[in-house]
Amino acid sequence: MKRILLGLLLLGGGQRILDAEPTLPPNFVVILGEGAGWTSSSVQMDDRIPASKGIGVKTPSLERLAANGIRFSDGYAASPRCTPSRAALFTGRSPAALHMTFIGDGKRGGAEGVTTKVIPPQALLELPDAETTIAELLKRSGYATAHFGKWHVGRVSPGKHGFDESDGPTGNGGPDNVAAPNPKQALAMTAHGIEFMERQVKGGRPFYLQMSHYPNQEEKGGGGKKRQPAATDEEISNVDHTIGQILDAIERLGLKGKTYLIYTTDHGTPGRNTPLAGGKGTVWEGGLRVPFIVSGPGIKAGSCSHVRVSATDWLPTFAELAGIKEPLPKGVEGGSFATQLKNGGSGAVKRPREEFVIHFPHYDKDQIDPASAILLGDYKLIHVYETGRRELFDLSKDFSEQNDLSQQLPKKVAELDQRLTDYLKAVNAQMPLLNPNFDPNKAAITLPGENRGGNGRGGKGGRRGNDTTSTSAQKN
Repeated sequence: MKRILLGLLLLGGGQRILDAEPTLPPNFVVILGEGAGWTSSSVQMDDRIPASKGIGVKTPSLERLAANGIRFSDGYAASPRCTPSRAALFTGRSPAALHMTFIGDGKRGGAEGVTTKVIPPQALLELPDAETTIAELLKRSGYATAHFGKWHVGRVSPGKHGFDESDGPTGNGGPDNVAAPNPKQALAMTAHGIEFMERQVKGGRPFYLQMSHYPNQEEKGGGGKKRQPAATDEEISNVDHTIGQILDAIERLGLKGKTYLIYTTDHGTPGRNTPLAGGKGTVWEGGLRVPFIVSGPGIKAGSCSHVRVSATDWLPTFAELAGIKEPLPKGVEGGSFATQLKNGGSGAVKRPREEFVIHFPHYDKDQIDPASAILLGDYKLIHVYETGRRELFDLSKDFSEQNDLSQQLPKKVAELDQRLTDYLKAVNAQMPLLNPNFDPNKAAITLPGENRGGNGRGGKGGRRGNDTTSTSAQKN
């Protein structure tokens, strides 16, 4: 807020010195959607692909945000599940490096009790105190910080991770711990956020505000088990309405041109991801590619970038935009795309490693086989641990992942698979183990939330690709 104070000091020779308050660094408002995919809104996420927006769904507030900002067509969550994605966003580190690769511990009963072909690793469930978060980094530079809504990276209060204000270490049920926290909590967190912004404006302090939405109402699936469905049009509309409230508040408080407003989500939906393959719980594009929309100072209105960005990039991006001079925390894997925000989205983002890896060594609802994926340039390799098979796609020509190129391009498969192996070793990733007690004649256990029926995408009965000897899982 650059305000010229009244009065000019006239010096000899007619020189004038303006006594001005220093310009405050920009504010940041992050709105994190829950399980809303690439095509879950009426915003066309890729200006080259008409099918990159939802059919029949209306999200006028997101359209308004996109019209005044930039869309990243190749925006990725760090994981196809919420806890790992959130941890990566907070720290700039991958779930593989954090050992936070699942929403539960990922292990049921040890080797003796597991009848699946591989034994998933035991995932960490609490964000370590040693990790530096976005909030801690900005707070050290004078920012006020707040988190409202779904926390879901452990049971320790957000206050222990740099947030001045929060509504606690909430899970899917919200502060009331109910099956259907929305629309009550969607409205409540938005009201808290607006009130927080009002106080910071009065106090003349820059701020970082994150509002994370809760999932949809649980409903009964097959066998009476609870599952979380894809967002309904009504629920999407409720979230969009709250985004409109934030946009209005930013204008009313005189924060436009001083505040970056970001909308993204933690992973794709269980459905609604067409034309992308797969969804929540899979390393296919439908589980990983998500909305990425940013408005703020210096951003060209209505622009669209085709540069790949991910959740791990937020921390270094905010640090650069805030003018933070201290070195980034050790182990940060993301890179700043502050330059891309201001130049129309062109140019590659510089990161410590060129490749982008998604490590998901767990059984889940749709990802029948534990798998990892690596993206480098136009190519994406998926490595499945039960069979050791690899599938290769050229996303520049086949973003729907329909044409497996692994047989035609074996050298590219070998190159990417080696890069994937090297990366996982470098970050000391936890790997699935071959189950010494596996008996193919016995029915596999069903882990919580898992559907062993397959989805045509690497599951039982799905396309198997090029099966190889199963050497990818570590021997026990």
